[in-house]
Amino acid sequence: MSIEIKTHSVEPIRQTYAHIARRFGDKPATRYQEASYDIEAKTNFHYRPLWDDKNTLNDPARTALSMADWSAVSDPRQFYYGAYVGNRAKMQEAAESSFAFCDKRDLLARLPEATQKQILRLLVPLRHVELGANMNNSMIAGDATATTVAQLHMYQAMDRLGIGQYLSRIALLMDGSTGRGLDESKSYWMDDALWQPMRQLVEDTLVICDWFELTLVQNVLLDGLLYPLVYDKMDQWLGEHGAEDVSMLTEFMRDWFKDSQRWTNAMMKTVTAENEQNTELLQSWVDRWESRAYQALLPLAEATSGTAALDETRAQLAARLKKFGLQSQGVSA
Repeated sequence: MSIEIKTHSVEPIRQTYAHIARRFGDKPATRYQEASYDIEAKTNFHYRPLWDDKNTLNDPARTALSMADWSAVSDPRQFYYGAYVGNRAKMQEAAESSFAFCDKRDLLARLPEATQKQILRLLVPLRHVELGANMNNSMIAGDATATTVAQLHMYQAMDRLGIGQYLSRIALLMDGSTGRGLDESKSYWMDDALWQPMRQLVEDTLVICDWFELTLVQNVLLDGLLYPLVYDKMDQWLGEHGAEDVSMLTEFMRDWFKDSQRWTNAMMKTVTAENEQNTELLQSWVDRWESRAYQALLPLAEATSGTAALDETRAQLAARLKKFGLQSQGVSA
């Protein structure tokens, strides 16, 4: 008896979902495409949002900017939920290793009391800034039209919550997890004159209605000044004052900021390239908010690494804005 083995190829009935095929053609799609494009509802709404009866859900009128297709703003990192979680798990693993190392050896608890107070006054209160960033990006995710844009900001919101928790844990490492350090840092945030310009700025951003204006202020202007100043310039200053071990605990922030610039830069380039009206409106928002972000950080810079350090970060931001066709008010780039 002979056995003849034959192979047959079976052609799939379809290569991907219909809504993805309409956008990209009937061909195998990436996981990012299937998880990110044209998922949001666009028709057949049953009711207007009770909290905003002037707009529908996913209403493009929630921002004054105009785009023929908001899905043109996409993530160059190709993050959908699974890819995002996997990437952040690796970053968190490295951060947890650093925290465990410091905790095991009591590196922060052994710092001089004066140095601990500097950390509690000049670094830990930034956890309140991070909570504001979490709330702002959550609001943007709710108001943005396209899923590609909404998920970018939702991931950003979760990242900011995590960064705020890392800052809180720095205080807990110094006080033996009693919470005294957190109470002290909160008193600085509420009452210290150094933090009041930043506190006012954070509170003012919470009531910005235009979601793209908010992402410009939060994720481009404020972060573009704050992260290089605090986690580069001020980090060096802390090292000079005997707190170099803090650098291990803030490495996540430096890596995160470098990563986040990839999508914020891509977003800004796409939106400014759409039409001149977008660029003009964005420039008016830069004129309104960039100097306020600078002034909010000025007391912190003066108390740590100096005004020149903040001016240097402002020059870096100005060079970045110039790539989008925008001009910083404080720097002739």
